[in-house]
Amino acid sequence: MLIVDSQAHIWAANTPERPWTLNAKPHLPQPFGEKELLQEMKAAGVDRVVIVPPSLDRTRNDLALDAAQSHPDCFAVMGKINPALPESRGMMATWRRQTGMLGLRFNFKKNMDRLSNPEYMAWVWEEAEAAGIPLYVGVDHPAVRLVDAVAERHPRLRIILDHMALASGAKDDEAFRDLDMLLAIAKRPNVAVKVSALPGYSTAPYPYSNLHGYVKRAYDAFGPRRLFWGSDLTRLKCTYRQCVTVFTEEMPWLTADDLELIMGRALCEWLDWPVEVQSRSASAA
Repeated sequence: MLIVDSQAHIWAANTPERPWTLNAKPHLPQPFGEKELLQEMKAAGVDRVVIVPPSLDRTRNDLALDAAQSHPDCFAVMGKINPALPESRGMMATWRRQTGMLGLRFNFKKNMDRLSNPEYMAWVWEEAEAAGIPLYVGVDHPAVRLVDAVAERHPRLRIILDHMALASGAKDDEAFRDLDMLLAIAKRPNVAVKVSALPGYSTAPYPYSNLHGYVKRAYDAFGPRRLFWGSDLTRLKCTYRQCVTVFTEEMPWLTADDLELIMGRALCEWLDWPVEVQSRSASAA
């Protein structure tokens, strides 16, 4: 089974040549680069990772692209732009010509007004739809309705919602209190969901059984072709391997075919990351 992580970050040290954004707080106290990520992948049995450049790098994508170009069988990138900059317009037509680049990621959790501001994002939706650029979108449950409106207006725009649209810092039943707001968007065939970073939303020990029912509800709404496993590795409270096995070994209601899709193949299909030839494992990288 091909195992593909829908989200992990890498970053370099904070230096004058490569300064972090002001008041940046990395997940770990030390830099975490492609070498460290490959080691973690080998130990966990993860074949591929979609790298999302972290917020501390602003809109720099170079570190992630370097990793993808050095290890094309293991890494690809969902990059970032600043929609407010005039020079960002027109980039979509050639965006995926960057080796290793699959699409774009926008996180609106701290800037919800940008999602609802048509002057800020309207051109992005239009250009991404026209160019076939898939998007990762970070929102909390109450803002899913705003994404729903975008998905309705742009039916050919492929949108993937981060981390089941869970609020950062929320735990257990409280984190999933408004899950129905997420499930409602399942009616849009152009919207999918990352079932990612879930251990961080539970205070229970492995295998986080209190969250399994919520995953089942998402499965029932979206189906296995629109659910994508992921880790957000550097903020996991468990081992990388446990983040894999909580799905592959601890949710017996998932069939072998379900797992084949959820654990990687469906994401690769959605992002047009070819899987005709089985990806080399990280251990061979």
